[in-house]
Amino acid sequence: MNIQTLLEPGHYLYAIADAIETPPIYGNIGINGAAVYVITQGALAAVVSDITEKRIRPERKNLAAHNVVIKRLMEDNTVLPVAFGTIAASNKALLNILKQNQATFTEQLDVVRGKVELGLRVVLDVPNIFEYMVSRHPDLTELRDSMVSRQHGPSQNDKIEMGRLFDHLLTQDRDLHSETVIDVLGSRCVDIKQNPTREEKEVMHLACLVERGAQKAFEDGVFEAANRFDNNFSFDFNGPWAPHHFVNVALQA
Repeated sequence: MNIQTLLEPGHYLYAIADAIETPPIYGNIGINGAAVYVITQGALAAVVSDITEKRIRPERKNLAAHNVVIKRLMEDNTVLPVAFGTIAASNKALLNILKQNQATFTEQLDVVRGKVELGLRVVLDVPNIFEYMVSRHPDLTELRDSMVSRQHGPSQNDKIEMGRLFDHLLTQDRDLHSETVIDVLGSRCVDIKQNPTREEKEVMHLACLVERGAQKAFEDGVFEAANRFDNNFSFDFNGPWAPHHFVNVALQA
């Protein structure tokens, strides 16, 4: 899906939602302080603001404005959040997007209707993750000790072997820990997606699709899961957010 070259004014897209007879007034909360409003096509509505730029930079103020609008929309609606920086060239181009993707957008709205996304991040709260892993895995302890005892110290191949074993055991532990948490949260969520870990001490990064009325049950589940781990693990849950990880509205700007 290509969005045409920008004409003045264009439409900056925040989200796709169900069309309603009397859309709420959102005010001047959009990018560059622009008024946010809806444009409807059949059963769908695009939440937009006017913009003259051809591209919008991912600066903090712009990202903040985009997220403020999404958060405001979530108060009253089920929404499909659109990727930051998406600009439709004209009213006609926007209506074409809604018309051509009506079935896809409607299907995705049905999947997330009445639901929110909650996040859960678990990290190892230890000073040195390598020493922590050595203390938990005899194979790693044995290899480390054999390398240290060598007269000339470990070779480059030794270090590579150690790194491979460390990575293997860390991945294995992450998988086991994730299974434990998902076993508890599975019945409290409509869907759970595992995001890639972003740093060594991160054990898991889950995106959970939850019914709006089940948020307290989800929080209780996080505490229940946390009780299955020792004090070396830190649990941080956040949200509610728009269901970014459970929809795909990445139009090419």
